[in-house]
Amino acid sequence: MVDTTDAPAAERRAERLELRVPTSPTQLPAVRAMTGDLAMRMDFDLDAVEDLRLAVDEACATLAAIALGDAPLTVVFEATRDALRIDAWVPTAPDTDVPRDGFGWAILQTLVDSVDAGPGDQAKVPAGDGSPSPVAGIALVKYLRRYSPVAGFGVADDDVSVAR
Repeated sequence: MVDTTDAPAAERRAERLELRVPTSPTQLPAVRAMTGDLAMRMDFDLDAVEDLRLAVDEACATLAAIALGDAPLTVVFEATRDALRIDAWVPTAPDTDVPRDGFGWAILQTLVDSVDAGPGDQAKVPAGDGSPSPVAGIALVKYLRRYSPVAGFGVADDDVSVAR
């Protein structure tokens, strides 16, 4: 991954990192750690960093539960000037879908700005091998606060601090 964090925001290009780990519970913390590191380097606030860590942890655990045998988990991070997008997927049996009910899905929807999930194939997922092999994936997007499409305290450049 090329470091362009010192470049002005308008010139910063998208950076992409691919991580492939076993779906073993002992390996999933590596994905969580990578997420936190990337979010901190992108200047997310501490609450957003922890939200991303928790969301990735939940997404990876959900995918590990439906993975085909000992197939690896693939996670693709894409950092842009305004957001961090995380696509995670695992090979699955045909017609396997990501569960979207229950507390885990509610957590994902709460912690990130956008979440999507579903079945697909390796020809359509980031870092796939181009084959029609079935996969199931979860895509998460978290915007930096100043670029968030969700209305906050007025205009994005407003100073809302109490100390002026």
